[in-house]
Amino acid sequence: MSGGYDAVEVGDTATTAGRTITEADVANFAGVSGDFNHLHLDAETMAATEYGERIVHGALVFSVATGLLWQHRDDDIREHVVAFYGVDRLRFVRPCFIGDTLHVVREVLEKERREHPVATGIVRYEITVLNQRDETVLAAEFLSLLQ
Repeated sequence: MSGGYDAVEVGDTATTAGRTITEADVANFAGVSGDFNHLHLDAETMAATEYGERIVHGALVFSVATGLLWQHRDDDIREHVVAFYGVDRLRFVRPCFIGDTLHVVREVLEKERREHPVATGIVRYEITVLNQRDETVLAAEFLSLLQ
């Protein structure tokens, strides 16, 4: 198997496909998370704010990013993923709105070998979630435990 820790190089980059956030996504996420904040669900109240419309849950944007990244990985890489190991420096840079189409740009920042019963080491990625205007809506560092 060639897609594991040793195949990843610092500086490697990738860009995912896009996904458009729908009203159903927001409503379903509110139901699952229990976050019924007016910022996400009250169109009339939000129309009178500086945003002019509802804002997508930041946690939904984060979740969509993890899904886009997973879908982007080929089967060989997927077989080497032991765990999503964590997230550092998460920032919601600007609001995301219903109808925005998001994609993720990922860059390998560093690798660190670890003593672990299954994994070879940790890979740290810089993650940037961009909308259809290439504006950053979320930035973070994701860590993966890889074989």
